[in-house]
Amino acid sequence: MAAAPQPPGPPQYRVYRARRFARTRTAGLEALRQRRKSGTPLRPRGPLTVGRVLRWLVVAAIGWVLLSLVLFLLSAQLEAGPGPETEQALGGGGNLLTGATVLVLGTDERTGASIDRSQTGPPRADSIMLMRASLGGVRKLSIPRDTYAEIPGHPAQKINAAFALGGAPLMIETVENFFGGAVRIDHVVQLDFADFPKLIDALGGITVENKSRICSPPFDNFWRGINFPKGKVHLDGQRALGFARVRKNRCAPNETDLNRAERQQEVVNAIRRRLLAPTTFFRLPLVAWRAPKALVTDMKGPALLALFADMAVGGSGGNAHVLEPSCLSCGPGSSIIVSEGAKRDALDYLLGR
Repeated sequence: MAAAPQPPGPPQYRVYRARRFARTRTAGLEALRQRRKSGTPLRPRGPLTVGRVLRWLVVAAIGWVLLSLVLFLLSAQLEAGPGPETEQALGGGGNLLTGATVLVLGTDERTGASIDRSQTGPPRADSIMLMRASLGGVRKLSIPRDTYAEIPGHPAQKINAAFALGGAPLMIETVENFFGGAVRIDHVVQLDFADFPKLIDALGGITVENKSRICSPPFDNFWRGINFPKGKVHLDGQRALGFARVRKNRCAPNETDLNRAERQQEVVNAIRRRLLAPTTFFRLPLVAWRAPKALVTDMKGPALLALFADMAVGGSGGNAHVLEPSCLSCGPGSSIIVSEGAKRDALDYLLGR
């Protein structure tokens, strides 16, 4: 009987396939070496077209904006807040999407790294502004610093004294009581006069519309005084701060604290215009880094970014809205008196009623 056939052995082509792969790989590596020696590109480059250049520019622009956002959020995160007492005094019920009321304070610090090292004493609120910010819109209302007001726990006097007596918490309470409790302050922003000029310089300066010639005698650290012509004036950071803080104008001796408040709002409007200028795009990372450093606020990075966006896109660049007085320098201590009707009208404007 014949023996059963044996099953076939393993395929004999494994060595053959391996050798063929090795030869192919060796040939490929040799081809690459030859291309490199001859300078021939590994992949053929397509022609440089307008579409390709535009795509590169769009990618670069997106990267530039993202870098600026990261720097803004990082800078805001590194800045200290106003303190727990101030945060407890805030209403905290509004947000920048549906509407929030922000108290903006500029103070005349008189000691340390002050803008005015020649004086002593507690700081007072040099500028007081309420901002009603919501998605795509901002309304601004300036309160003259000499306005007569009841200060909780203290005698009635000029409203800017509240900051000297109790800092931002008492200032918040005083402003809310001034309007009869009809408005709650959700956030506070205090301008840092040491870093505010640096923000203006990061923007490349601002251009303001000066309504009257200014001839100011010496004040603060402006030992030689300040002079500004009427009309459009381009200012660097230090001169912009001086423009906002001019107290006396020899060229217009009839100016009052209301004119000063209007100049402060003009500085805010000029910053907004500069933010929207095309040339600011090239400065965006530096501006993003400097902006949070010019402020002391309870708002964290995203909320502060939303406020800047609302100011840039929806902030009104029109005439300044200043609280209308009943009479000037006729109250105690030459203070400004504001009627209850004027307060209601101002709140109607601020809240959009």
